[in-house]
Amino acid sequence: MARVTDLFVAPAGSEPMESVDRVEAVADAGLRGDRYCTGEGYYSPYDTCQVTLVASEALATIERETGIDLTDGQHRRNVVVAGVDVHDLLDHRFRLGEATLVGTRPRPPCAHLEELAAQAGVASALGDGRGGICADVIEGGAVAVGDGVTDLGDRDRTDAIVERLRSEHE
Repeated sequence: MARVTDLFVAPAGSEPMESVDRVEAVADAGLRGDRYCTGEGYYSPYDTCQVTLVASEALATIERETGIDLTDGQHRRNVVVAGVDVHDLLDHRFRLGEATLVGTRPRPPCAHLEELAAQAGVASALGDGRGGICADVIEGGAVAVGDGVTDLGDRDRTDAIVERLRSEHE
């Protein structure tokens, strides 16, 4: 069964990720207490990524292949999941605990991430589709470590097109 294995928030851009056992997902905003939810993320003025997800399997592969251990949150993603390919959640609605999200786009690593990790090779290690995805919160609710991840299927294509057009013109 797909499940949440770790949760992380950072109160502001460039601050260390803090591991939490439970967090509140806020509709149209992100995770309460996280930089993306408050608009204080490093890329917040330019990027609309409410929640980020990464697969624990990708992190394990990175450690096995490179020796880089990112399990302490240096990956800078909010939600670590196991048992599901996060890319399969793109353009799908899915539940994390009590919250409903929609996968919006891949989240490739950036140079800023590597600066914060202070570890050479982090950005390239998270490349090749290992960087995870962005998601928007459709319905808020609590999310906790151990909660299931349930794919609810494709979101309505008309809604997806309207959403993308709006984001391109904002």
